[in-house]
Amino acid sequence: MANAPRRADAVWHGTLTKGEGEVSLATSGAAGPLPMTWASRTQRSDGKTSPEELVAAAHASCFSMALSLILGEGGTPPDKLETSATVTFQEIEGGWKVGTSEITVKGWVPGIDEAAFKKAAEAAKDGCPISSALKGNVEMSVEATLA
Repeated sequence: MANAPRRADAVWHGTLTKGEGEVSLATSGAAGPLPMTWASRTQRSDGKTSPEELVAAAHASCFSMALSLILGEGGTPPDKLETSATVTFQEIEGGWKVGTSEITVKGWVPGIDEAAFKKAAEAAKDGCPISSALKGNVEMSVEATLA
């Protein structure tokens, strides 16, 4: 399989706390420019995004794909998966870091029971490439329920 590089572009003006910037998904052109500020990271979003929100989007979508693969390989492909990821930017010991990524998923999966669905969700949490990138640095959890 070939490499699949993806690019996003960011522009920032001014100081950290009083400045502002924007980010665009350059490879696809699917989103952007999206405004961002320090306040949108640490306080209210007020219609602006943050790096953490973009990580949450990446984690939710990657997890959904991984879970779909696992379920399909197990003979129970999903009709639908609704996934949310909540990534928390935390001040820890005087510095800021991404501390947690909490995934919730609701699945419409014919022919599977709740225990098997939860097991597949744990495997997806541990195996998706974005989880692998976060592993060891970010506490991750998954809450899975069948519809």
